Amino acid sequence: MNRNHKAAAVTMGLAAGAALLSNGLTVDAAPVAGATAMTSADEKVVEKNTFSTVAGANKIMADLIATADELVAEREAAAQADILAELKEFKNVGIANVTEYVNVRKKPNVDAEVVGKLYANNYAKVEKAKGNWYKVTSRNVEGYVNGDYLKVGSKKAVQSAGRMIAKVNADSLYIRTKASKKSDVLAMVPKGDALTVIDTSKKKDGWVKVSVHGGEGYVAADYVDVARVYTYGETIAEETARLDAERALFQELQSGEATVEDVRTYVNNVQNNVENTQNNVQASTELQAIATMPVEAPAQTQAPAASASAQAPAAAPSTPAPSASGTYTAPSGSGGSSVVDYASQFVGNPYVYGGTSLTNGCDCSGFVMSVYGHYGVNLPHNSDADLSVGYGVSQNEMQPGDIVVYSGHVGIYAGDGQIVNAANSRDGIRYSNVNYDRILGVRRIF
Repeated sequence: MNRNHKAAAVTMGLAAGAALLSNGLTVDAAPVAGATAMTSADEKVVEKNTFSTVAGANKIMADLIATADELVAEREAAAQADILAELKEFKNVGIANVTEYVNVRKKPNVDAEVVGKLYANNYAKVEKAKGNWYKVTSRNVEGYVNGDYLKVGSKKAVQSAGRMIAKVNADSLYIRTKASKKSDVLAMVPKGDALTVIDTSKKKDGWVKVSVHGGEGYVAADYVDVARVYTYGETIAEETARLDAERALFQELQSGEATVEDVRTYVNNVQNNVENTQNNVQASTELQAIATMPVEAPAQTQAPAASASAQAPAAAPSTPAPSASGTYTAPSGSGGSSVVDYASQFVGNPYVYGGTSLTNGCDCSGFVMSVYGHYGVNLPHNSDADLSVGYGVSQNEMQPGDIVVYSGHVGIYAGDGQIVNAANSRDGIRYSNVNYDRILGVRRIF
């Protein structure tokens, strides 16, 4: 209760007390009908009752004021506790404020042994401060970081570095337009999908607001695990092991024992830590270049037939149209533009949750998985897991064929600011604006 409410309560209490006092005096002081005078005993009764009533009214008002004070104190204490908890939450958190990396040292001086590295926006728990140095822990890295390269206690920096997710723990989950089981369904997402959380204010009522393809919606809080995920540093031992593995992989490539697909798998593993949150650690430039080499497309003797229920694909530049017999052109080439040409043939075909058929129906990740499957690339049937495939590129470097990942959705960049994607049950496979929602990651396969 704020002070205005307290004042209102006290005012009501005063009014109530006045009413009681007024009623008491009127009743107790009323002359008996027909009496011309009151006895001394009657006067004592009136006097006694009058003061009893006044005392009672005063007690009521005192109780009301005390109760109001208690409520104000409770509310203010709770608010203060929330503020302190929030300050405490960020007080001991540091975010690496660097372009590439900062060394983590064994002791708080520039000549001390380097025990690890923090990369841009890595999360670190701050143990203590010593001069302009902080002792930190970032997963397996523990040591000292120069304070010039670490933002400590910044709520903005911490929230920017992390991503609040709602990971689906049910087999499948509806995303609804409102925080009600009676509201319309926007989409359905599979187990393991990680949706970007927009608002948790209704979590106590059983709902979490998330970002999805087509807008914003709500998921039942009981069926998601809400957490903020961050990236972390790398110890020197981990870096050494990574570099040794890269040297070994180069030797296997030279001897013919490893393939480009092996390199892709390695690059993917390096860029993702054990908790499947994207890490800033990068494989060597040489390995990343090898990972982009095209893979020979498998021969296909007969193109898949279109479903009778499929709509005619929408016309688009360099998009092959189905033939009069209802067949589609098999993949040709192995670059990103070839992927787009092949994928665009299926525009107009239906969306089916859980589906993987480009002709009879598929969902967003099923569409991407099936398109790339025709190029000999195995991808997961999960949009969140697509954040770890291939290798990452910046949004400014997007090229046709790149996989674009959003909260609960994924598509293939088609160029000219568009993605080709299995949008929803209403629109099916279609083109959409690439910036319809915040992009979580862009992944390149070829």
